[in-house]
Amino acid sequence: MTAPGTDPGLERWRLILGAPAERHTGPLDAEAGARDAALEWLYGRDEEQLRRGVRRGPREGGDGPSAVTAVDWLDDVHRLFPKETVERLERDAVERYGIHEIVTDPTVLERIEPSPTLLRAVLRTRHLMNPEVLGLARRIVEAVVRQLMERLAPEVRRSFTGSRSARPSRVPLARDFDFRATVRANLKHYQPAERRLLIEQPRFHSRTSRYLEQWELVLLVDQSGSMVDSVIHSAVTAACLWGLPGLRTHLVAFDTAVVDLTSDVTDPVELLMRVQLGGGTDIARAVDYGAGLITRPRRAIVALISDFYEGGDPHRLVRSVRALVEQGTTVLGLAALDEQADPVYDRELAQRLADVGAQVGAMTPGRLAAFVAERIGR
Repeated sequence: MTAPGTDPGLERWRLILGAPAERHTGPLDAEAGARDAALEWLYGRDEEQLRRGVRRGPREGGDGPSAVTAVDWLDDVHRLFPKETVERLERDAVERYGIHEIVTDPTVLERIEPSPTLLRAVLRTRHLMNPEVLGLARRIVEAVVRQLMERLAPEVRRSFTGSRSARPSRVPLARDFDFRATVRANLKHYQPAERRLLIEQPRFHSRTSRYLEQWELVLLVDQSGSMVDSVIHSAVTAACLWGLPGLRTHLVAFDTAVVDLTSDVTDPVELLMRVQLGGGTDIARAVDYGAGLITRPRRAIVALISDFYEGGDPHRLVRSVRALVEQGTTVLGLAALDEQADPVYDRELAQRLADVGAQVGAMTPGRLAAFVAERIGR
């Protein structure tokens, strides 16, 4: 609560700008002061803001580390800020300032709320964790993966409910309603005076089975540090696709080495705990490995999920993609695979892959599932 007589707008500016602004905004009350101290503990580390004098004045009492621990700070921010702000503060602490104890200190992990930000942090810092901490960190992985599965699995199932055919159906299902055919069949019932069309004979599509022939989907996932979101969503997507009739799914992670994770696809938590983020990138080696998994070239989809910054031989990569396309395999080059699909990638190499027949772009997991379903339904 803001103290009586305190201007909330001025208080907000004081929290944003720090102590140097206090002569213009006035002092903070006790609760706002506690919020300011929590913000200072985190954003006081920002050297750029320190140089500009935005967050604080000159340090007093030396430049040693604050006595406040990450556990104390987390307790404070959960008490002082709304949930959305807490998530942003935790994200900045881990991703912007590298405060690793948030995901490597058991006392912190026992009380922290699982979130996608913390899942990314766990995957990036797993090598710093002892067995006790790994066990606690797994709780975060399990919780976030469960949330992602609950959101994505229904979307994947909807994509694989069968494709529409040109043949009419006698089964009146809303999802198969044929608007154009219904209008044509009922034009004779149009009432000009009321400008209304009476529907006496609704038309519906029939659906063909998608499962008549076996298809193969090979997901090749770049596990360099910048691709952590794509690694997470690829694991969850593969788990959702696994076991669908007519589709055999492979999941392969790569940097300069190639690791086939297909045996763990049914357990995305275990799969993510095995991923090794970071290192170089040899996309061509991964594509060659994926090509070796294909047994039905004309009924295969290779989805290469990468930022296309090739650390290996780009000429070899282009040749390998061309060979896949020429044998009839569908090659997707996906620059992002997360819920936002906001890609950052090497456009020059991506264009070279497109020139030899790959379909290059960005897809969310749901869109990839829909693409696979549409292709299998042909």
